[in-house]
Amino acid sequence: MVEIRITYDGDLRCSATHGPSGATLLTDAPVDNHGRGESYSPTDLVATALGTCMLTIMGIQAQKHAWDLEGAEVKVTKHMVADPARRIGRLEVEIHVPGAFDEKARTILERAALTCPVHRTLGDSVELPVRFTWG
Repeated sequence: MVEIRITYDGDLRCSATHGPSGATLLTDAPVDNHGRGESYSPTDLVATALGTCMLTIMGIQAQKHAWDLEGAEVKVTKHMVADPARRIGRLEVEIHVPGAFDEKARTILERAALTCPVHRTLGDSVELPVRFTWG
């Protein structure tokens, strides 16, 4: 169990503190939803969680097999929808993995990314197209 404490700071901004580490982050409402867009919005954090989760789970598999995943990158493009209610409609994910990986390694790493907890949590509620590029 992890506790995160969140304080409303005013002007559509919040501060969140991660219980175990004490690390903090700030959120701001996006410009298209009455904010200033000066920090991550709550929905930006969902997109960030997806990308970092996918890379982390791939990293766990890479460690198990002594593969070098350093320099791998994920780009997540968030698309909001307004009908029937404002929400994330689509998170397009592009994963680029440098280096040479054989077909077996690619399969293991791709499966790891697609089974990360955040991807599984979002499930059918959000479109989640994922594209991998290798080398």
